Amino acid sequence: MSYQSAFGITAAAISGGAVPLPSRNEQEPQQTIATVLCCNCGVPIDGTSGLSMCYDCIKLSVDITEGIQRESSLNFCRNCERFLRPPNQWVSAQLESRELLALCLKRLKGLAKVRLVDASFIWTEPHSRRIKVKLTVQGEVFANTIIQQSFEVEFVVVATQCPDCAKSFTANTWRATVQIRQKVPHKRTFFYLEQLILKHNAHRDTISIQETKDGLDFFYSQKNHAAKMLDFLAAVAPIRTKKSEELISMDTHTSVRSYKFTYSVELVPVCKDDLVCLPKKIARASGNIAQLTLCYRVGNSVHLLDPQTLDTMDLQPTTYWRQPFTTLATTLNLTEFVVLDIEGTNLKKGKMSLADATVARSSDMGRNDTTYYVRTHLGGILHPGDTVLGYFLSNVNFNHELWDTLDQSNVPDVVLVKKSYPRKKKNKGRSWRLKRMAKEYNEMEDSGNSMSSKQRQIEQDRVERDYELFLQELEEDPELRSTINLYKQANSQNPGRQILPKASKMEGIEAGDVDMGTGDHKMAGVDSMDVDHAKDSDEEGADDGVSNDGSYEGSLPEVGLDELLDEIDELTLEDGYHEE
Repeated sequence: MSYQSAFGITAAAISGGAVPLPSRNEQEPQQTIATVLCCNCGVPIDGTSGLSMCYDCIKLSVDITEGIQRESSLNFCRNCERFLRPPNQWVSAQLESRELLALCLKRLKGLAKVRLVDASFIWTEPHSRRIKVKLTVQGEVFANTIIQQSFEVEFVVVATQCPDCAKSFTANTWRATVQIRQKVPHKRTFFYLEQLILKHNAHRDTISIQETKDGLDFFYSQKNHAAKMLDFLAAVAPIRTKKSEELISMDTHTSVRSYKFTYSVELVPVCKDDLVCLPKKIARASGNIAQLTLCYRVGNSVHLLDPQTLDTMDLQPTTYWRQPFTTLATTLNLTEFVVLDIEGTNLKKGKMSLADATVARSSDMGRNDTTYYVRTHLGGILHPGDTVLGYFLSNVNFNHELWDTLDQSNVPDVVLVKKSYPRKKKNKGRSWRLKRMAKEYNEMEDSGNSMSSKQRQIEQDRVERDYELFLQELEEDPELRSTINLYKQANSQNPGRQILPKASKMEGIEAGDVDMGTGDHKMAGVDSMDVDHAKDSDEEGADDGVSNDGSYEGSLPEVGLDELLDEIDELTLEDGYHEE
């Protein structure tokens, strides 16, 4: 454009005239694009790119996934449910999780040559032992030409055994052991401790659990796992610990030593409902409490109660082991009494209420008129006509050094412990059950004692009796039930059938876990009868609430369904890997 024409346009614009602007075609000459035909399909393409094929034909003729594995394998341990991450790391990964996807991608060779765009799982049956992954990758084939392709990779799940699980099935491969002992004539403490361990999953690092005559042995592959178990035991039970170590091997060049560690854990031999006579020094240091006390609860310390005044004290393990003593009597020495009359007082402490009761021994009923006037802490739950268990101290002489230090004039004739619930002779299954730990019995120790078959049967019967007493104690004590997990009975589809558990030395004694005939007559913890017989008893005793044998059916506590848990953790996809 010349100077005159530009000046004329400007002048015209100033004067208000409309002058058309020059078009783009007039400013620059039009450029033509060179096109060529695709050598394969004949479609016109841009010839300036230097390609002789179109994009679609390149995708069909070139494979950028060549060299990438289409099949691979994953090592899976069926015992601990972990996958192997090469070279020697075992990790936990759920099906179709990000961890499992990352593990699958790391197993593929040749994936570094291309750019990964997307990866996702393709659903397969869990029992097929196959995992399929769909991958989308991009790669450059020619100059400035990038194509994208998708393909599938199949992984075969190979069942193997990790080194940790292999050690658990091999003898003498442990590095630390925790030996728990309690010198008492029953095993109710260990049954309760077992449920606490299961609830808090404190046994997850163990490689083996052995049951001995006086306790349990936990074996670990690492020392810090045993230290965690000790911390848990110290938080839930009154214990003392001793440590010992044994040299296994030593490298003379580097002075590196390998040890086996043994932790001996001893529980305070005082259990719930035991009658305890305190030394004078401990009684005076604890608020001048009476020497004759009753153990009403055991936690990380022993809780003692004076049933005459409702005074309580917490006996710490360090205080006990500084001056240890034994109990006067245990629950095996309890005597049954009948409450004839009871009169409450205004003194209450928590759930305990002080009352004056008149009781008589059940064995004396109809034979003599001997009664006993006692003061008890069970005033809130006892009524005339109830049966109660207690220690009969009238005209008794304990072979105990602390018993001689008591003022015999102030010793009560009877110490009531807990309310008793009448139970029928026939045993009825329960609508709830407890989980048990898989324990191996220490046969070497048993063979060393050279026990006869009759002695073993007596020992097994004693364990079964202790377990049944523990189950009955759970039924009667809601506060004790709240500290553990109770599960619904598995045999709910056929309520009219009772199934006894198989006896196994690995699973311990489970005589109390019996499926019950529920129907409309389900009473958890009630000693059983047949369903038809239960209907007749309910009809006959409907007027006065008393059954044929004179026991009050309604007084027996029941375990509510809201206290029972469902085992939903067993309904997972991982079960497919355990099926053959």
